[in-house]
Amino acid sequence: MTDPIEPFAVEANPSPVDPAARAAILADPGFGKSFTDHMVSIRYRAGQGWYDARVMPRGPVLLDPATSGLHYAQQIFEGMKAYRTPDGSAALFRPAANAARFRASAKRMAMAELPDALFLESVRALVRADRDWIPPAAGSALYLRPFMYASEVFLGVKPATEYHYLVIASPAGPYFKGGAPAISIWVSQDYSRAAPGGTGAAKCGGNYAASLIAQAESIAEGCDQVVFLDARECRYVEELGGMNLFFVFDDNRIVTPPLTGTILPGITRDSILTLAADMGLQVEERAYAIDEWQADAASGHLRETLACGTAAVVTPVGAVRGRDLDFRIGNGGPGDVTSALRDRLVAIQRGEAPDPHGWVERVD
Repeated sequence: MTDPIEPFAVEANPSPVDPAARAAILADPGFGKSFTDHMVSIRYRAGQGWYDARVMPRGPVLLDPATSGLHYAQQIFEGMKAYRTPDGSAALFRPAANAARFRASAKRMAMAELPDALFLESVRALVRADRDWIPPAAGSALYLRPFMYASEVFLGVKPATEYHYLVIASPAGPYFKGGAPAISIWVSQDYSRAAPGGTGAAKCGGNYAASLIAQAESIAEGCDQVVFLDARECRYVEELGGMNLFFVFDDNRIVTPPLTGTILPGITRDSILTLAADMGLQVEERAYAIDEWQADAASGHLRETLACGTAAVVTPVGAVRGRDLDFRIGNGGPGDVTSALRDRLVAIQRGEAPDPHGWVERVD
């Protein structure tokens, strides 16, 4: 494509989900279980560039058994949401940040870099096509999954010359269900999510695959999520399997681990940093050790811990367990700062509060 802003070719789904069936899904969508009627598809070939951009009926993707991405894991993705605003329109939250992170992930994985303008238009085009799939209930949204894989048919360890980019959408309710006031997390001391020089800052499937055995361990231990420590010293807190962490102290400070290449630069994380400063909190990005976390929780100096991400939004952490570790955060439930940050963020995302930072984009 020579012009990334050129309108996409649109092929309407000839057999869309019946409106009554769709309404039933939207009433209780769960997370990642149901999908909309359409998807976006764009192809890339070295020497030709990006081409064949279209909105089309959602359906299976045909893959040759020798498709490069199946063998060498050149694959990246994004997670973002479209929200229903009070006037009934659709809105995206900081989509340009997702576009920039998708491009950075592609660069790290030696993949073709999708221009930001093309990424943004692909997301807008799918929201326009499937806007009736945005759930209206509070706590719900239309989850958008842009992703790309190496589509060249070739068995050889090298960057591919062909890629397939797609966007699919899924109506989503709360990520954590069951009524628990806060989640519990298990400290992984046997597995690392990422190491210096690795792919920790890229949103690639391999990072999540590497976290699954530790996540399974956390579930077996009766916890909701796993938290990883740094690979070098196995001492400093990094992030959960799919969320960033913040620590709230009794002296008006909020701390989060720094971006050193082993932690995903979360867009919700960045938003929390800004909103916390707006609330008058002293914001720090610094290394925070597991022994500090335990001691500060025991003394009461640490009042709250929160996890954040696109799917889970802002979620309080109430308890931490691990080998020779078992401590509670504050009162074990949501704290005042966590609740205030969540309320402010969600109100901006849904168009229910002023947007002083220009984060929300309406999709006409």
